[in-house]
Amino acid sequence: MIRRAVLLLLASLLLCAGAGQAQAAGYRYWSFWDRDGDHWVYATQGPSTVRPSDGDVQGFRFAVSEDSGDAARPRGEADFKTICAKTPARDGKKRVALLLDFGTTTDAPSGETPPAPRTACAQVAPDATTAEALAAVAKPLRYDTNALLCAISGYPEKGCGDQVTKQQKPTAEKKDASEDGPSLGLVAGIAVVALLGAAAIWQVRRRGQA
Repeated sequence: MIRRAVLLLLASLLLCAGAGQAQAAGYRYWSFWDRDGDHWVYATQGPSTVRPSDGDVQGFRFAVSEDSGDAARPRGEADFKTICAKTPARDGKKRVALLLDFGTTTDAPSGETPPAPRTACAQVAPDATTAEALAAVAKPLRYDTNALLCAISGYPEKGCGDQVTKQQKPTAEKKDASEDGPSLGLVAGIAVVALLGAAAIWQVRRRGQA
């Protein structure tokens, strides 16, 4: 019985030790952002329904994310005056500054290399949507049957919102603990296994002496 208990406890400890390598499900897609002052805000509507105003700044970022709270923000400068400096205002038109961040090689589909991030100033009709502004400066675009934006300027070549797995990032507290060595729970568990093993040996010796 004691030997069985030792084996069961040891197996459970091994499972716990491997739990630190947990994988999280994510999705590879283009996220859509609005610029609010000096920071990005995740858009609450899709680009096909939003109608930006003249002078607005919007961004797109391709990455692997679990949800909106985990989504990576566009990188780089996002100032309307800078992006649209070479696009003078015109009557009957509005200007929308766009930042297109094609992401990193880590998030890229297999066999594809992301283009460098870039900006563009779309000059479109006053009632144009963000999708129409994007089409004016970043063709070809690709959508799926549910109107999900799949590709900007042809990137990526295939796939759309594909589910992938990614390594979960430990919190600062968990990371610090792991750097110091095995967790307290794991050490305590090993101590228990050692005690049980010693008890088993003692019992065997006692029976031999009887």
